[in-house]
Amino acid sequence: MIRALLRLIGVIFLAAGFILLVYDGAKSIADSRVYIYKLGQLWTDIHATSLQAAQAKVQASLPAAAWDPAITTVLDQPAWLIFGIVGIVLILLGRKPKPLIGYAR
Repeated sequence: MIRALLRLIGVIFLAAGFILLVYDGAKSIADSRVYIYKLGQLWTDIHATSLQAAQAKVQASLPAAAWDPAITTVLDQPAWLIFGIVGIVLILLGRKPKPLIGYAR
């Protein structure tokens, strides 16, 4: 049950990453310029106050260096890349284990 849920969420993340990749491509072609929709900008567009709340919570609970170089680096990456990587990882975590060779079941 957990594996199926992980695979489902992974496929949803992978589909969202593909949609964001198509969005970046279409916008770039339409304007004859390369546009990259960053994860931080996506989060700000969806719900800016939660980004500020997450930043305050991380800076309060972890060392100050955790937000600035680590999390801001992830937020500056293309949104389609992050969604795609998270989707692939979830799909891989949800796959069935390979059968052992030489063991009868």
